[in-house]
Amino acid sequence: MKSVFDRLALFLSLTAVLAAWLVADRVFERLPHLEDEMAYVWQAETAARGQLTLPSPPLAKSLFVPFVVDYHGQRFGKYPPGWPSLLALGVLLGQRAWVNPLLAGLAIWLTYRLAQKVFDERVALLAAFLTLTSPFFLLNSGSLLSHPWSLVLSLALAVAWLDLFLANAAPIVPAWMLTGVAGLSLGVLALTRPLTAIGVGLPFFVHGVILLWRGSPLTRQRVLVIGGLAVAVAALIPLWQFAVTGDPWLNPYSLWWPYDRLGFGEGFGRQDGGHDLHWAWINLQNSLNAGWKDLFGWGRISWLFLPFGLWAVRHNRRAWLAAGVPVSLVLVYLAYWIGSTLYGPRYYYEGLYGLTLLTAAGIFWLAEAGAQPRLRRFLRPLVSFLTLILVGYNLAYYQPERFAGMRGLYGITRAQLLPFETDSARAAAPVLFVVHPQNTWTDYGGLLELQDPWLTSPFIFAYYRTSVRDADLQEAFPERRIIHYYPGREMPFRPPLE
Repeated sequence: MKSVFDRLALFLSLTAVLAAWLVADRVFERLPHLEDEMAYVWQAETAARGQLTLPSPPLAKSLFVPFVVDYHGQRFGKYPPGWPSLLALGVLLGQRAWVNPLLAGLAIWLTYRLAQKVFDERVALLAAFLTLTSPFFLLNSGSLLSHPWSLVLSLALAVAWLDLFLANAAPIVPAWMLTGVAGLSLGVLALTRPLTAIGVGLPFFVHGVILLWRGSPLTRQRVLVIGGLAVAVAALIPLWQFAVTGDPWLNPYSLWWPYDRLGFGEGFGRQDGGHDLHWAWINLQNSLNAGWKDLFGWGRISWLFLPFGLWAVRHNRRAWLAAGVPVSLVLVYLAYWIGSTLYGPRYYYEGLYGLTLLTAAGIFWLAEAGAQPRLRRFLRPLVSFLTLILVGYNLAYYQPERFAGMRGLYGITRAQLLPFETDSARAAAPVLFVVHPQNTWTDYGGLLELQDPWLTSPFIFAYYRTSVRDADLQEAFPERRIIHYYPGREMPFRPPLE
């Protein structure tokens, strides 16, 4: 019977790859839409050639890339190298948009494996299925953001930790390998999303302290090795900061926005007086309001089975660790000045499995274990029917509407690139197009898909600024024609393309 559940879980994993790819292709058109994604793509392309920085181009403010910093004559992305390094593999293979869908499939499988260790195969399969149908999961899995990779690392840490310290039976994988997986997963997570690594790692840190106090010498040794590996990998962050800025303690985030720092008080965030507990509470409310709807697509009742799940796991120490991760992420992100709602509360994404496991456990407890034998005949079909209705509502109504609302986000679409795919545009290359945004900066940002970081592509783009003359651009790029581009106009090019 176990092999049947495993096969079904594998089927769900493969389905997740396909579903995430469809979101990437049909909703996001395999294009970056957020500033974060544009910076990740830039960093991945440079990392694919083994470079961390490039010389800043002339007139750098006109040829800017969102969240890519120009500092002391060098240009580099503000994000740590964990995710861009992995995305670079997709760039090298020419399959950039497949990286996150493949990670989505792996995340479904690891969710199933984790739930197996915490509960049983039935709850595990339901948890994997609920994750697969989650709009929150699919939206992020179809993007070019770092969250799917971070979710895989978070799950790998949880699975390895439970096998090492809370398993009911001896694990199949050697203990030394599990120790390495746990430590490296947490370390690479720190190298990808440092604050997220703190939130994910906090429940395991607390359990690790307990194990150091009460555990056997071998257990203590394993805990210390995991911590040592994680710290060793995380120590690459100041090394990376030194490599790009010359200062190991200078966070590149602050080079783009000086107020983009973690903490409270003046100088933290854009609010008057700085970030404080009031704004932390506002951000949390906004994030959770978006999150409850996106979690399973059940409107504002996506939390419906969570109270029953919490009751079901009250004596299950393995479940406490998984359930503690989303709570810990909420707590640590209170110290960050801005929330997240557009893709759902994505700052909490790496704790998604805690909520799906609790929801699946709550459904089974309500249908079976929590009822007297006489009530089970009534509750089983009722809970099953209610769950099917909720999932059906999500798939038939919530998901299509939610995904349609994200299509063409900020006006960025493949259609935006069509004027540059004509024979006349190709014949004019090499060209520097001066973009005159008609609506928002994304009239310019969406075109960066056609430009490489080294500015050697047939087309490169400059953001129109009154202080920069065509003569300045021509002097900086003498080999290129200077053509002005007015998006949305019937005759968008000045002078016209021949």
